[in-house]
Amino acid sequence: MLAVFAALVPVFLLIVLGYGLRRSLIKDGSHWTAIEQLVYYVLFPALLIDTLARAPLGDVPVAGVGGALLLSVLTMSALCLLLRPWLASLLAVDGPAFTSVFQGSTRWQTFVALSVAGSLFGEIGIALASVAMVAMIPLLNVFSVAVLAHYAAPQRLAWSRIVLAILRNPLIWACLIGLALNLTGLRMPKPAHEFADALGRCSLALGLLVVGAGLHLEGVLRPRPAALIAVTLKLAVMPLIALTLGWTFGLTGTHLAVVACCASVPSASNGYVLARQMGGDAPLLAQILTLQTALAVLTMPVFIALAG
Repeated sequence: MLAVFAALVPVFLLIVLGYGLRRSLIKDGSHWTAIEQLVYYVLFPALLIDTLARAPLGDVPVAGVGGALLLSVLTMSALCLLLRPWLASLLAVDGPAFTSVFQGSTRWQTFVALSVAGSLFGEIGIALASVAMVAMIPLLNVFSVAVLAHYAAPQRLAWSRIVLAILRNPLIWACLIGLALNLTGLRMPKPAHEFADALGRCSLALGLLVVGAGLHLEGVLRPRPAALIAVTLKLAVMPLIALTLGWTFGLTGTHLAVVACCASVPSASNGYVLARQMGGDAPLLAQILTLQTALAVLTMPVFIALAG
């Protein structure tokens, strides 16, 4: 557990640095938006393509890792929808607020997951986390947009627009390209590999700085009850579900630890942008994200250590 905590410390120091830079040296939010777009559309996809293209996927239980995380997303999504009437009647959680609880409970912060998996397990950890992305990102994007369209958006989005938003996701295409190169046995030329490797080395540190820059401490000391529920569901219930499914699928060691890592990370910060665009309760989601990021440094080591 101490080794896991030691691997997490640099990750969260980068997040804290990003928070400090946003409020001291780089105060203009447009600069951080540009950095986020650079990471999202260029650096991060380069890392995924290069890592997946060279990963020894034949030696790992891809179906078990992907299946455990896919089913954990489905289970948590169903649980949130089942809790919807209770949240509305007892805590007065309206539609927009519910969408923030849903996003905060189901989505996952890929920058943190890849950084921790890479720190603990090297390239195989990044490769397994990338497999998790293939399993989780398309489904989570569909679910998040659909829930926002149903409960918060002023008007329903057509399914064609939802599908188009999924198809435009560069992370999904990067995973598919990397997997295709791996499964077909095609090797990247050395200059292309070195180019992608150089881009990829920049991606995780910059991505974590962006996560920190997006944190909002307003109201964290007096969180709303809905925020506490989302924090509990994401940092405690979701990892337990994923670990149970992983054990059921026979996963052990590194494979199970990566499942625990991906399931126990905070929710994705880009959900905040989606909430603003589609009428969700963005301030509530900002509170959820900040609380989860602060507490994950304590909860993640517990679940990764439980995985052995």
